[in-house]
Amino acid sequence: MITMKTKYALKALCRLALSQAGEPVLIADIAEQERIPRKFLELILGELKQHGILQSRKGRGGGYLLAKSPDTITVASVLRVLDGPIAPVPCLSRTAYQRCAECPQEESCGVRLVLREAHAASVQVLESTTLADMVERVTAATRSALPVLKYSI
Repeated sequence: MITMKTKYALKALCRLALSQAGEPVLIADIAEQERIPRKFLELILGELKQHGILQSRKGRGGGYLLAKSPDTITVASVLRVLDGPIAPVPCLSRTAYQRCAECPQEESCGVRLVLREAHAASVQVLESTTLADMVERVTAATRSALPVLKYSI
């Protein structure tokens, strides 16, 4: 399960990806539109800025904007920045591998063998899904949720 921090970050990043390219968005606007507590959002966006995912502009016409194209920012990269390794157990992590202390035979560990397949499938989805993909899905879902009015005479 992802943390609330990461969930809010993905919502905010999606909102920024939906905005006009190169146009900063105010924290207050993101917080209101996505129903995210403003102070918490400030911390999240600050952390994303430190990791090069966002840029900010100060002053009039300022706000936050994506530092990279939405099609280059993956969901996995955001998860790793905010939550750390994605693996459910340390012996499956690519970025923070650690042998489990209580496991004498990693190659035949039942827990590792079961989780390895599920982990590989989820990482493949997270690594291949970008903010641009999220925007596309949100746009499609929004369109399909709109009521269709039919008039007959």
